[in-house]
Amino acid sequence: MDLNLSQETWNLVFRILVAALLGGILGLERDIHGRGAGLRTHLLVSAGAALFMILSIRIPTLEIATPAEVSRVTDPGRIAAQIVTGIGFLGAGVIIREGFTVRGLTTAACLWVAAAIGMAAGIGLYLIASITTFLALFALVLLRKLERYYRKDVYRDLEVKVSNEVDVRRILDVIMSNEVMVTFFGIKRDYETHTTTATMSLRIFYRGTADKLSHEIIHRLEQSHIPLKSVRWFRS
Repeated sequence: MDLNLSQETWNLVFRILVAALLGGILGLERDIHGRGAGLRTHLLVSAGAALFMILSIRIPTLEIATPAEVSRVTDPGRIAAQIVTGIGFLGAGVIIREGFTVRGLTTAACLWVAAAIGMAAGIGLYLIASITTFLALFALVLLRKLERYYRKDVYRDLEVKVSNEVDVRRILDVIMSNEVMVTFFGIKRDYETHTTTATMSLRIFYRGTADKLSHEIIHRLEQSHIPLKSVRWFRS
C-alpha cells in the first residue's frame, strides 16, 4: 500500500484532526458534567461536519462530467445546509423534560456549535474555529458560575388540599413572600369528601437552585399548622 500522500491530502486530513480536537474539547466539558452526548459524540459530530464540508468543496472539482454539467448538477451549499438539518434532529434527541425541568438544551446547542466548528475547520478557517471553541467553553464553564449571582424566574404549579373548614386565604398568607408571586389561584370544593383543592400558579424569583426554594415553600405550609391533606407540585 502506497502511503505517500500528497501535501493537499495531508492538509485535508489535518483539517479533520483539528475539527475532531476542537469538538472533543467541548465534548469533554459535557462529559465531565455527566451529559449523554459527551466527548465521543461531539468529536464525531465535529469531525463528520469537517469531512462533509471538504466533500462539498471537492465534489465540483471531480472529473465526473464536463465543467458545464458540473456547474449545473452540483451545489456546494447543499451539503452544508444538510449538516445543519441533521444536527437539528440530533440535538432534539438529547433534549429531555423531567418534571419541571427541561434538560439537554445546552448540550443540543453545544452539538450545534461543534458542527459549526467542524464546518469552519473543514474549509481551513482554523482561527475562527479555535476562537469559537474557546467562546463556547467560556459560556459552558465561566457563565455557569455567574448564574449563581443573579436572580432568575421560574414558573410552577402547586396544589394544596385541605378540609372545607379551612380558610384558603391562610394558604396564600403562607406562600406569599418577596420570592413568590401568585399569578393564578383557583378553588375547587368537594362536599362529598369535605375537601377543598386550591390550585395556584406561582412565579418564583430565585438565586441559585429553584428546587431549594420549592422545598422551602412546602416546609412553610407544613409548619403553618394548617390541617393539610396533601401538597404537591404538578405540571399543567
